[in-house]
Amino acid sequence: MEQVILVVHLLIALALVGVILLQKSDGGALGGLGGGMGGGGGASFGGLFTARGGASFLTRTTAVLAASFIATSLLLAILATGREEGSSVLDEMPAEQPAAPQPAAPEAEAPAAPSERPSEPSEPQAPIAD
Repeated sequence: MEQVILVVHLLIALALVGVILLQKSDGGALGGLGGGMGGGGGASFGGLFTARGGASFLTRTTAVLAASFIATSLLLAILATGREEGSSVLDEMPAEQPAAPQPAAPEAEAPAAPSERPSEPSEPQAPIAD
């Protein structure tokens, strides 16, 4: 059941992308979030749901596909939360803990620091460009 809905969901998503790409762009960076149909906010659908709405076939198809996409998304989410089995990655980890790493072998004692300060080198270490 869930696999069938998932396949339908993917087909709707592909169809939605295709229908959106087929539509003519009205420019103006979405017309102030109005989709280029004038105004923003409540007028963003441009009379899509009115009897005399001037929405084209592609606009109506986009609306139907978008509603179907949301419906299948919600249905898949409801089906996923209804599972009783745990499918977490943490549930699949082995129960036993790995053995603690063994401490490294003790190193030989470091030589004692000389009490005198080393003498300054008489010549520079790196060559000097002339």
